[in-house]
Amino acid sequence: MIDVDVMQRIKVAGIFLLQIYKVATGTMLSLFVPQSCGEKVCSLTENLENNEIYHKTVLYWNMFSMFTFFTYYLVELRREEWAIQYLDIDNNKSDNSLKEIIIKEPILDKKMDKLNKYYYNLLRFNCGVYFINVMLTIKMLKDGYHSMSTVSCFVSFVLLVLMKLYNSYVVAYQSVKNDKMMSAYMCEFVSYNVLDADYVKENKPIELEEIKTEIKEEEEEILPNEGIEIEPKFPEVKLDS
Repeated sequence: MIDVDVMQRIKVAGIFLLQIYKVATGTMLSLFVPQSCGEKVCSLTENLENNEIYHKTVLYWNMFSMFTFFTYYLVELRREEWAIQYLDIDNNKSDNSLKEIIIKEPILDKKMDKLNKYYYNLLRFNCGVYFINVMLTIKMLKDGYHSMSTVSCFVSFVLLVLMKLYNSYVVAYQSVKNDKMMSAYMCEFVSYNVLDADYVKENKPIELEEIKTEIKEEEEEILPNEGIEIEPKFPEVKLDS
């Protein structure tokens, strides 16, 4: 049987490899977003060899943004590897129970805090670099606009990266704020197991009326000709406030 830690490492590696593509296309926007070269779309080679000063400036900043991304990824993977090696997931315990347990292991507690803060600060720096990257690219694409494919590709590439940054920021912020180790890769599916509170609140009065109607109809069938009025006794149904 394959060890749980090995399965977790394989899952993290697989997700990381899938994310490399969207990070590369989402940071190197001056290369991968369609641009105009006269009446045709520029090729990757033409985008790379474009010697216009502003285009070169944006290209170099794209490269710097991709470098900061991969630096942040290295820290994220190192953090994930440490968590897999020293921590585990127990669905029978609450998500915040680690704080009470790891405090008994000062070395691990200190290391976890260090990794979380380093990860959080590097992520914030990376977000700032990427924001500048997007702004510079918008100006470049305005000058080299070709068609709607320019806009659609730019928006698609940027959204993919922003989704990754948002998810990572939630993980980093919650980990630092609540002194815990949230995984940036291990996501679990949830199962709905109760009725929605708003649905119950809206439908209970209807159910009460249906119960009253059923009881009245049953009593009318039992005493059809006696002309005796019997006050129906209804079961107590508590309404949620």
